[in-house]
Amino acid sequence: MSGDLPLTFNQAVRGITEFIEVAIHTILYVRQVYPVDLFVRRKKYNTPVFQSRHPALNEYISGALKAVAEELVLGTVDKVVVVIKNQKEVPLERFIFAVRSMIQVESYNKDTSAQRRRRNDVDRPGQYFRSFLVKLSMIELQLGQMHMGDDLSFAIVLELEDEKAPTASGAKDPPPWLPASTEHTTSAASESAELHMIRAVDTGIINLSLAVQESEEKLKMMKGDPKGKQKQREA
Repeated sequence: MSGDLPLTFNQAVRGITEFIEVAIHTILYVRQVYPVDLFVRRKKYNTPVFQSRHPALNEYISGALKAVAEELVLGTVDKVVVVIKNQKEVPLERFIFAVRSMIQVESYNKDTSAQRRRRNDVDRPGQYFRSFLVKLSMIELQLGQMHMGDDLSFAIVLELEDEKAPTASGAKDPPPWLPASTEHTTSAASESAELHMIRAVDTGIINLSLAVQESEEKLKMMKGDPKGKQKQREA
């Protein structure tokens, strides 16, 4: 994504999509949604990361991010949300990737270099993505650990602007998205939920921020868990 030429819209889409995919694997690892031995240590953006080595899980994540990329090109994405939930499908944490397109680009111009707005951010996207991942790797210090083992699962939720419907990648393809459970969306969060900003980056083309939201249900659960957040905060 770096170089002497300005960033193109499609390069920004590919870079952000790739980063979100790496971040999702990191979230699943650090929040222990799956056993740690399911992950293998890799390196990305000059920082250690963990990647799932389960073929079905990897296929689900990569397929979802391929569909996200298609919507990013159309400029319809508002948020990509990784929802960590319990066996009753109750959301406990939402990792929210908020996306904002800063320019309007015609379809035939998406591979043409776009005007830079913040040169430093565009020139060093890897540095900014690395800082996202470093903060994610230490998120347990802020959120505590839920100690739920097999009781945890996750879903990837796509929230579009202005209630737009997602597109299919082709006439013969099945729709890549199913309607999300309302309680999994960010709009369903209660006033008691806590939101923590992790990081933001401005490419001048597509801006990205990442926050994590702890649900009311999770906060109640952790308050009664001596191994949870209260212990972490007192340590």
